[in-house]
Amino acid sequence: MTSNEKNNRLKKSAAIASVFLAFLLIILKLAAFFKTDSLAVFSSLVDSLTDLFASVVSFAAIYFATKPASQSHRYGYGKSEALSALLQAVFVAASGVFVIFDGIKRIMHPVEIMQTSLGIWIMLFSIFATALLVSFQSYVAKKTNSLAIKADMAHYTVDFLTNSSVVISLFMIHFFGFVYFDIITALFISFYLLYNAYQLAKESVEQITDKELSTEIREQIKDIVKSSKGIHGMHDFRTRSLGDVFYFEFHIELNGAMSLNKAHELTEGVEQKILALYPNSQILIHQDPLGVRENRLDYLLDGACKLD
Repeated sequence: MTSNEKNNRLKKSAAIASVFLAFLLIILKLAAFFKTDSLAVFSSLVDSLTDLFASVVSFAAIYFATKPASQSHRYGYGKSEALSALLQAVFVAASGVFVIFDGIKRIMHPVEIMQTSLGIWIMLFSIFATALLVSFQSYVAKKTNSLAIKADMAHYTVDFLTNSSVVISLFMIHFFGFVYFDIITALFISFYLLYNAYQLAKESVEQITDKELSTEIREQIKDIVKSSKGIHGMHDFRTRSLGDVFYFEFHIELNGAMSLNKAHELTEGVEQKILALYPNSQILIHQDPLGVRENRLDYLLDGACKLD
């Protein structure tokens, strides 16, 4: 089994685990809400509903993203992960707004909260189970660099924090009778959901619109080219992300009298250095004779990439 196949299996396993956990937590939190009528528990239930939706979407995205390139999609299906993250962000934002309106309603019309002990036990179990899942997702995200898994992990990290907040809220009500702490906690969770939705949407839109990779990654590639013998210049450097695969495209400047075989050998050497750093990347290198005059992308953009 290749490393890419292992990564795909890891991503699918993480996605299945998150779907199963979200479904289980929905059942438990639904029971806790019926017993307690706590808005904080309800907001956590809504969060778990968003997690179930997000996990199902992530699983579908990973299924498509791991498919090989086809005649109609020659770059593959990697951006389906970014699309899934954008859909998750919209759903999470809508859920956060819903809980905010319900919180405002309860400020005007308070509801007595009962059976807090049951709610506490269920939420403690949720915290423990979520911590296990986030640990597994963190491992998979580091191994595969999957945006879909990262988005799902972000959801469950928020879950861990919100579930902890809900437990504190139920303790405050159970021991001190501070009912409004329940509403305050729910509103805090909702605003955090909105912030999380913004972060997910921002990252997914950047990937869909082919935003350049980070300066650190670009500098690493430029350093590789600079350190390669026989290459006199580099221009029209472009990068983007195809799901969890990086795409690098640039022109290199070579001695015009060099044979095609030698030019291929030098180019292959650069590609192998980049693949050693980013094994699943796609690389397109165009070879230009040194000193040739042509229209270049660098002339149209600020911060032209040229080697000394």
